[in-house]
Amino acid sequence: MLFSLHNGKTHVATSIGIAAAKKRISTYFITCHDLIQNLKRAMLENRLDARLKHDTKYKLLIINEIGYLPIEREDAKLFFQLIDMRYEKRSTMLTTNVNFRAWDEVFCEPKLANAILDRILHHATVVTIVGDSYRLKNHLAKDDDSFCTYLNKRKRTCLC
Repeated sequence: MLFSLHNGKTHVATSIGIAAAKKRISTYFITCHDLIQNLKRAMLENRLDARLKHDTKYKLLIINEIGYLPIEREDAKLFFQLIDMRYEKRSTMLTTNVNFRAWDEVFCEPKLANAILDRILHHATVVTIVGDSYRLKNHLAKDDDSFCTYLNKRKRTCLC
């Protein structure tokens, strides 16, 4: 899924994951950062193969927040190994606010980013949602989006 910033991608992914789990589909939800940290730790402990097999066993793997934090070259290689192992065998859902054209910046290596995208997009359904932040929609003033107006309407003091 490709979304604009803060408009519900994690909520949608979580809901799909819950629906899958209710149908007894093995599901695992993890942030991209945590996933990479798990893979790095497993590599340092000489158990990378076991970790990759663990992450591959789930019928649905939901990787949240790709692109929020930088991914080092070596980490991108670990991520690729997982995507490659799951390719055409298991379902993988990704959430990101980064356009696919900018993934070479996220993964620090254009060839690796293209290889990841090639596997991800081959059988994918891409859902793109554009809209305002669902967290802020009820909090920002409708007529004036300034933070001062927002505070003043709630009888708070703006220190601008």
